[in-house]
Amino acid sequence: MCAPPPDDGETSTTCQRGRLRDRFGKTHGAGARRRDDATIIVSVLADLSEPPVDVMSALRRYFGHDSFRTGQQELVEAVVGGCDLLAVMPTGSGKSLGFQLPAVMLPGVTLVVSPLISLMKDQVDELTRRGIPAATLHSQMTTEARHAAVRAATDGTLKLLYVAPERFASSRFSSALAELPVACFVVDEAHCVSEWGHDFRPDYRRLRAAAGECRRSDGRPGRPPVAAFTATATPEVRDDIVELLGLSSPRIVVAGFDRPNIELHVRPVSGDTEKHELLPRLVSSARCLVYSATRRKAEEAADTLKSGGLNAAAYHAGLADAERTRVQDAFAAGGLSVVCATNAFGMGIDRPDVETVIHMDIPGSVEAYYQEIGRAGRDGRQAIATLLWNYADVKTREFLIDKGRDELSDRALMRIEPEELQRRKDLEHRKLRRMVAYADGAACLRGTILRYFGDPAAMSACGTCSNCRRRTPLDPASLLLVRKILSGIARAGERFGRRRIAAMLVGDLDDLPPRLTTLSTTGILAGEAPSTIERWIDAACGAGLVAASADTYRMLTLTAAGRDVMAGRVEDVSMTMPAAPASRLRKRSRRQRDRLDASREAPAATPDDATVAALREWRLAEARRRAIAPFIILHDRTLLAIAAARPQSIAELLAIPGVGPGKAGEYGEAIVALVRR
Repeated sequence: MCAPPPDDGETSTTCQRGRLRDRFGKTHGAGARRRDDATIIVSVLADLSEPPVDVMSALRRYFGHDSFRTGQQELVEAVVGGCDLLAVMPTGSGKSLGFQLPAVMLPGVTLVVSPLISLMKDQVDELTRRGIPAATLHSQMTTEARHAAVRAATDGTLKLLYVAPERFASSRFSSALAELPVACFVVDEAHCVSEWGHDFRPDYRRLRAAAGECRRSDGRPGRPPVAAFTATATPEVRDDIVELLGLSSPRIVVAGFDRPNIELHVRPVSGDTEKHELLPRLVSSARCLVYSATRRKAEEAADTLKSGGLNAAAYHAGLADAERTRVQDAFAAGGLSVVCATNAFGMGIDRPDVETVIHMDIPGSVEAYYQEIGRAGRDGRQAIATLLWNYADVKTREFLIDKGRDELSDRALMRIEPEELQRRKDLEHRKLRRMVAYADGAACLRGTILRYFGDPAAMSACGTCSNCRRRTPLDPASLLLVRKILSGIARAGERFGRRRIAAMLVGDLDDLPPRLTTLSTTGILAGEAPSTIERWIDAACGAGLVAASADTYRMLTLTAAGRDVMAGRVEDVSMTMPAAPASRLRKRSRRQRDRLDASREAPAATPDDATVAALREWRLAEARRRAIAPFIILHDRTLLAIAAARPQSIAELLAIPGVGPGKAGEYGEAIVALVRR
């Protein structure tokens, strides 16, 4: 067994596995008494007097499994052995078993702190179905129901008691903690304790003291063991969790962050109109979660789907408790196919067979996005996560951050000093920029997420995400441009970030260090926009030709592959072609862009009729194949310009108004081949 944490806070002795105890909390008979959702839910095991001999027999007996998933057994053995534990495992990997199975094997009650009432309800309902006595304790319960839950935990009726973190602010509940025989103090969604986590909650800062007030169920001195679980913790957040919860010589289990059964897509869109045009087709007949930035947008998404004949409903903090419960229960039971939720509330909507997750708006951080897409494919089947990306949505997130009242986090903010509040806002803005870099970048989407969490298994190309699927061989003109960029990075000594490298290459010398103004590569790409070169640099990073340092400065260096390409030793290079600069898109509304297109001069040459007909036929077939409107592929004006110019290469195609790098990367080869024919 692990030695209990000493009262003076010093490091405890090393954790050792020992023989499992076969002493269990007393029961009050078989059966279950259940009221409505606002009251205690209790189900009592009829045979707790016959404890399992070992972990495997308990796993079969109470959960019906013959084996553990990867990492689960290590969690269970650590908790049963009395160790402090920090477990970082992907959503859907079965983290909950790490404390639920020990709960039925250990004497006393396992206290589980969980931030969302809906998640607590889901888990308690499932435990009750399995015949494991469990209850919830939160603010939406009546006083009588809360007292009943505490009494049941105190007298040994319960094996698990789920508690909302704000409960620990109650002096009455704090005094009751000393009477509870606690087997393990579990902190679920433990990233909430850290300001670096994507959903910091001040109530979580009380948990270290609260654990210290609990009585160990095994009668040993000191607080009960503390086990912290999360799916989204960067190395900085992990360190914070250990320190702020006071974990003593914890067993730390970090499983891989990859969810290979979830296919990642980022789909650029022009605005809300295109989002709502695409939404019914993306959902189709799948069981789906749709995330939106605000309550209004969640309801608009649900209305769009319902008008298309799909069974959908909205779910957010502005709805009455009864309506949220109705939606949650209907989705859990299978009667409702699609839930359109605000981001944090979507965490409470849980089914293992979610096939599709769609983000109508960009989330506030990579951690939040990772957790939200993790609701898909929890049964191990293939699933798709699609982010509908428009730079204008970033403004909504920035507004929510700056106002300090992000409705999506469902948190109670403390009174804090203005300087501290500004520091936190700055941190949230930095996280948002990392999320924008994911959505707007050309690198492998899966690899980008894994690198963010420090997963050593991060790959340069997964081959299945939307960016990897858009990888195409570079034509000679594009390859020459990339070689010039690589040469510029090398000539600059590999000591600068992409903004200064791009400025140097295009000859924008204002504010540049003197050493960058006289290089042989200075101005070598004059005439190009700096933003365009920056995006080509991102594409080169995504192709594994360039690496950026992990610090704030993001200094660029060439990889071995990049040096081979620069030197001409490698000619066959594939890359995800960079999309059009987001800055241009966000500065012009759709109407402004249409007026700009209309004001441009018609092509000087006359479009070839046969080419026009062939392009129209190809565009229609491609639109049907992709289930999108033909104009999304090519506007008529662009199509006529192509038929007039008859481009013979990707580089010539890019010179035509209306054809950016994104369209060239996706359709360029087909268009050039058609024109040549």
